[in-house]
Amino acid sequence: MKGIILAGGSGTRLHPITKVVSKQLQTIYNKPMIYYPLTTLILARIREIMIISTPEDTPRFREQLGDGSQFGCNFEYAVQPEPKGLAQALTISSEFVGDEPCCLILGDNLLHGAGLTAELQKARKRVVARGGAHIFGYHVHDPERFGVAEFFDGDRIISIEEKPDKPRSNMAVIGLYFYDSQAAKMAQSIEPSARGEYEITTVNEQYMKQAQLSGTQLSRGFAWLDTGTFDSLIEAANYVRITEKLTNLMIGCPEEAAYRMGFIDRDQLLQAAEHSDKSPYGEYLRNLANDTHVTPGDGHV
Repeated sequence: MKGIILAGGSGTRLHPITKVVSKQLQTIYNKPMIYYPLTTLILARIREIMIISTPEDTPRFREQLGDGSQFGCNFEYAVQPEPKGLAQALTISSEFVGDEPCCLILGDNLLHGAGLTAELQKARKRVVARGGAHIFGYHVHDPERFGVAEFFDGDRIISIEEKPDKPRSNMAVIGLYFYDSQAAKMAQSIEPSARGEYEITTVNEQYMKQAQLSGTQLSRGFAWLDTGTFDSLIEAANYVRITEKLTNLMIGCPEEAAYRMGFIDRDQLLQAAEHSDKSPYGEYLRNLANDTHVTPGDGHV
């Protein structure tokens, strides 16, 4: 399975801080925002990843992340000339994905919770084995701001709408989507919406009409943070700061995820620690490498 991170857009709601630096390269407490969705893909055991961004920001992401080898991954980069909707990421990455299934995640989404790794890998295995698409729902108090899914009988989805005036549920569809190899073809066949965008909800609707759309309702033990406003940036930073201090474990640390998934070994983890030698981040990686209770590759995160 291939991974896609959509880190485009102009970040107008965060001007002026996004005039020079991409929103997804802004800091969420102690690491770049893009580290969080990258970690999510690694926890799903995805190693081949394409990062899609603007013509101006793509070189900056390449400078920040390199070729992915430090995470035991392979990164490729592509340009989204102008923001024309989430489904456009599927068409841009179609050659990269080829005939494989894929996982698309938005570059400004932060997911955390006990059991997240298991849910991600369950979704991946389901799509690989059965085909179709799998999405995630999160209970919100203002569903009219989001794509909204109506669940029935556990994981079956019977309706999905984009920013409805009268939502049929409080389950917002978060920016994490698992698709079979037909997703790019479906994205290429849809028409732009009234706002001129290729909507990911339209792709999901096509899967639903074919009875091939399933979903996971994330419980109250999970946190989903959409970091698109100044307030949500502060809230996300505070969540990460408090949780990390209480648990002594990092959130959104791709080197740790790669180590625990067996993508990199202890020597590679120590090498990564050296690059951040004088920061708490480097100290955390070094302590992780020296922790005899952690077994590399056991997938326990």
